Amino acid sequence: MNNTRQETNRSFLFFIAITAALGGFLFGYDTAVISGTISFVKGKFELNTAMEGWFVSSALVGCIAGVAFAGELSDRFGRKYSLIASGLLFSISAIGCALSGSHTELIIFRLIGGIGVGVASMLSPLYISEISPARVRGRMVALYQFAITMGILCAYFANAYMLNLSESLTSLNPDGIWHRLFVEEVWRAMFGSEAIPALLFFVTMFLVPSSPRWLATKNRNAEAGKVLERINNKEIAEKELESIKMAIARESEGSWSVLLQKGILVAVMAGVGLALFSQFTGINAIIYYGPRIMEEAGIKLSDALGGQVIIGFVNMAATIYAIMKIDQYGRKKLMKGGITGMFLSLIIVGILFLSGKTQGLILLIFILTFITSFAIGYGPVIWVLLSEIYPTKVRGRAMSVATLAIWVGTAIIGQVVPWMLETLTPAVTFFVFAICCIPVPFILKRIPETKGMSLEEIEELWQTQ
Repeated sequence: MNNTRQETNRSFLFFIAITAALGGFLFGYDTAVISGTISFVKGKFELNTAMEGWFVSSALVGCIAGVAFAGELSDRFGRKYSLIASGLLFSISAIGCALSGSHTELIIFRLIGGIGVGVASMLSPLYISEISPARVRGRMVALYQFAITMGILCAYFANAYMLNLSESLTSLNPDGIWHRLFVEEVWRAMFGSEAIPALLFFVTMFLVPSSPRWLATKNRNAEAGKVLERINNKEIAEKELESIKMAIARESEGSWSVLLQKGILVAVMAGVGLALFSQFTGINAIIYYGPRIMEEAGIKLSDALGGQVIIGFVNMAATIYAIMKIDQYGRKKLMKGGITGMFLSLIIVGILFLSGKTQGLILLIFILTFITSFAIGYGPVIWVLLSEIYPTKVRGRAMSVATLAIWVGTAIIGQVVPWMLETLTPAVTFFVFAICCIPVPFILKRIPETKGMSLEEIEELWQTQ
């Protein structure tokens, strides 16, 4: 009976985590789907360089706006319903972009989608963390990072499929809507394809429970207890609920000023530091500008794009390994190992560019080593740590600050990397990324190892600092 009960609990927990991780899938999909549409949209609406740049970056503006209010929203109305709102925004954006009649309409719907990305990027890992038992919390939250990598890959393949489909459906009625969507203006189908996972996310989020920790902050302890019982057995659920209630009783009211308290401020600053360096160490630069970097190394464009697909698969495979090991090895051990591999890879890639020895597979091998190191360490661990280290009453607000730092870092990298590659050369660019790896171990020293600890036990550690 106990084994059956445990299996049922595991299945229920996995369903919850997968459902919430769909927010990460949409994050990745929305970020990558635009890559296949740029040239078509530019031609359709006759965009100049500035308008093209606004089309590409508008979603990022939406992301920053979404993160800015997601913490307050989730602390007031709950993680579940905020994520439902995010799914609705994704759906509206996908359908709206597909049907846009002007560049302005397209920008509006990209902004709406960006808000959805911002909300999901913060709340999906937070919700998974709050609902998962300590013994498996790391791998459950790491599913979010895996979902992001899956979303990016699926968007690339969906774009390629739509493009091939447009070439094979030329016999369709040229005056019909299907010809317009899939042949004449295939970019509409590319954007519209996101509606399928978006609507799935929107519907399935209604089937999962609210976060028990959020329920407890609203004095809905009976409901919180029922959720905990569905995940654990009754005895464990009662102990966990009591621990949650005691932790909440110790906390001040959930206002922004709490983030300035001594122990909490250290946690917030550590989270912001890790968030910023997750971008300054160069991961998005390599994912976004990989083909250009490889072309500058003398690899022809077709090979460079093929290398980009390989990067996507390696990223996904290494993330699976991290999911399996994060609750065994611990967060800090994985991140330290990963950042060491990233640092060495970046130094070697910089030396290869400096010496002009970038022909053949050697450059791709060390770029893949960098990707593997990131996906084993920084990639999944950053989301796990950010979802664990803050007190219950202000967890939404505190994580919104750290997640905002990630998006600010993404915006900075997007702006400066083209200039760095052109002005500083690829060699110096990679050396700068390597230098940005150095502070990470020192930041990790200020963060406790959270493996196997309940969120309330982690909170107690910060109170003593």
